[in-house]
Amino acid sequence: MERLLEMLPFLIPLAVLQFSLLGYALYHALTHHRYRVGSRVTWVLLIVLVNFIGPILYLTLGKEDV
Repeated sequence: MERLLEMLPFLIPLAVLQFSLLGYALYHALTHHRYRVGSRVTWVLLIVLVNFIGPILYLTLGKEDV
């Protein structure tokens, strides 16, 4: 328990970053109709199921620049 409390200053910003990326990537994937690679269902599943890496992959590989 003490070790967790020591790591808390690092974990809180990491969790905020993760949920921010998840929210933005999920919102973008659900509201846009064009993707560089894959389909909407593929990206939504990847974003939700692969924590932290999924949103980053979507923003770098899947997001179509309009």
